[in-house]
Amino acid sequence: MTNTHIQELIAPWFENVPDAAFFSALTATAIGICSLLVVYLFTRRLMLPGIQKVVTKLSPERIGALSPMLTKLNKRIAGLLCCVLFLATFDSVYPVGELAAEILKTIGQALLIIYTGFIISSIVSLAAAIYNQLDFAREVPIQGLVQVVKLITFIVCGILIVSIVLEKSPTYILSGFGAIAAVTLLVFKDTILGFVASIQIAANRLVTYGDWIQVDNYGADGEVIDLGLNTVKVRNWDNTITTIPTYMLVAGSFKNWRGMQESGGRRIKRSLNIDMNSICLVNDEFRAQIDAAIPLHEYIRVSTLPEPVSNLGLFRRYAEGYLKQHSKINSSLTLMVRELQPLNHGLPIEFYCFSEDKRWISYEHLQAEIMDHLLAVLPIFGLRAYQSVSGQLSPPTNAGQTEKPSIKVPNNAV
Repeated sequence: MTNTHIQELIAPWFENVPDAAFFSALTATAIGICSLLVVYLFTRRLMLPGIQKVVTKLSPERIGALSPMLTKLNKRIAGLLCCVLFLATFDSVYPVGELAAEILKTIGQALLIIYTGFIISSIVSLAAAIYNQLDFAREVPIQGLVQVVKLITFIVCGILIVSIVLEKSPTYILSGFGAIAAVTLLVFKDTILGFVASIQIAANRLVTYGDWIQVDNYGADGEVIDLGLNTVKVRNWDNTITTIPTYMLVAGSFKNWRGMQESGGRRIKRSLNIDMNSICLVNDEFRAQIDAAIPLHEYIRVSTLPEPVSNLGLFRRYAEGYLKQHSKINSSLTLMVRELQPLNHGLPIEFYCFSEDKRWISYEHLQAEIMDHLLAVLPIFGLRAYQSVSGQLSPPTNAGQTEKPSIKVPNNAV
């Protein structure tokens, strides 16, 4: 063992003690360890928390929410200071042999690099947390970039630790990466693709936190809760969570409902299938019967009606007028009632409009309310909804004749 400065100072204390060199070395080592412990407790318990309290008072709302992250940073800074103190005072405090000194210094240097990497990681996390408190953070997420910076930091730390253990220059370690480049690309394929995808997602604002996205290939239909480097987590509406590779949002196709949420309404596109055997032309008497049941003049301009007009034409105009006056429909957006191609299951009448309330439950209730009303007024216009199977038996009719509408058409109807 080599004598150190502290050991020489305390050697006179053990002149009359057997094995004085051993006890003086042990005492010097204990002093060094206790000094490290005192420095750690002082910085960890007093100095850094005091600085944290002062900083928190400057902005209690923003910085106060970051207290757990600041506490973790304090621990790592305290560990870093102890590593620096250990390496700086090693030769003058710890009386050990050359081999043990080399091993301990290597361990100290490795710990110094590890703590440095963790501190950089904590600083990056703090910067990301502060950024996420900004108003536009939801529109331009940087979680993927944060993970890339952390990954690069720990890769650099790993290279430095290996170079210290092998006593080689970091450039020597890096030169060996050329031989395993293919393996590295294979191992980090998803990470590289995710990194590129994260940049494209952030630059083009494709997806952000809280967006409602639908990815049919992965069965995802819900809200984005995490947008990471390798994966995107989607909480589906049944509270299950679907994980999607980040690069698939760029390489594949998906539906983002953000445009609907930011627009003036949510689209309602429903249709009724009308039994074509119930469609007929009407005259003034038939129209008077309908007007007695429903005041058509509230929804229909009589001057715009063609002559002759069908009961289906009256129903379409009534439905369109009903939707225009509805308090929960945004009439400034596209609104129409149209006929689609007749099919073997009837004539589809489609109702196309936009709900002002875009919340799911309110939207579904409004759709049901509209369809309930329009189905209820069909018999007033002498129309029947087509259905393949009916639980109600029709009264017997002559062969080849169909059931008459609830309002009989006058004999003189055109």
